[in-house]
Amino acid sequence: MGMMQLLLGSGGGIFATGGVITTSGNYRIHTFTSSGTLTVTSAPVGSTVEYLVVAGGGGGNATYGGGGAGGMRTGTLSIITSAYPVTVGAGGTAFSTNGFDSIFSTITSTGGGRGGASVSAGFNGGSGGGGSFAGSHAGGIGIAGQGNNGGSGAQHSGDGSGGGGGAGAAGQDGSTSSSGNGGNGLQSSISGTATYYAGGGGGGSNGAIGIGYGGLGGGGNGFASNSINTTATAGSPNTGGGGGAYRDGGSGIVIIRYQM
Repeated sequence: MGMMQLLLGSGGGIFATGGVITTSGNYRIHTFTSSGTLTVTSAPVGSTVEYLVVAGGGGGNATYGGGGAGGMRTGTLSIITSAYPVTVGAGGTAFSTNGFDSIFSTITSTGGGRGGASVSAGFNGGSGGGGSFAGSHAGGIGIAGQGNNGGSGAQHSGDGSGGGGGAGAAGQDGSTSSSGNGGNGLQSSISGTATYYAGGGGGGSNGAIGIGYGGLGGGGNGFASNSINTTATAGSPNTGGGGGAYRDGGSGIVIIRYQM
């Protein structure tokens, strides 16, 4: 079976398949919560689509930085061919991995950095993971245009760790009284509903102090000590939210829309 050819014409609208298809106003919307392909069968000359590409959030760490949000990119892409691969990145695993990249065509959003482990700095990513307590360990570095840096941990054991960075704001630093909150994400209405994506995960501590809360956009909450870690929550699925300290990051999402 031969490769499908894109029919470029002067009239009508874009016709495409792939993902879950919905409409809102004059827009047709393709939402990918898992990997697939946007297949365009016809499009007027000069057609463009809008995109939102959010990578998977970084995992929070046991000692105890919040995970950084997955990178978030928005923009427009010209339609010049028939098949556009889509990769939706998984969230990072608690204690061990950054989030995974999401890709639409040539647009790549970088997975969020995991939280700092074993009293160490947060890891770099789309947004950086929070740094651990006990030494003022720095947050990881985010990528300009995708996210922000994670917060730093405080100086002593039992102090707070940093929150993970979000697409809209850096993670907060930890202190002697509380772990840092995750940075807020950014809001997009590409789905037809105003929604926050890519919030950073809250930091945690091995002391009985305030927890770090996740940022708007699916960031998970941290916890106040490893004896009560049930307060910790994972990043929300399909938001790119960073995991709260001790929890996994949330998976990413890719949304594409165009006028009908």
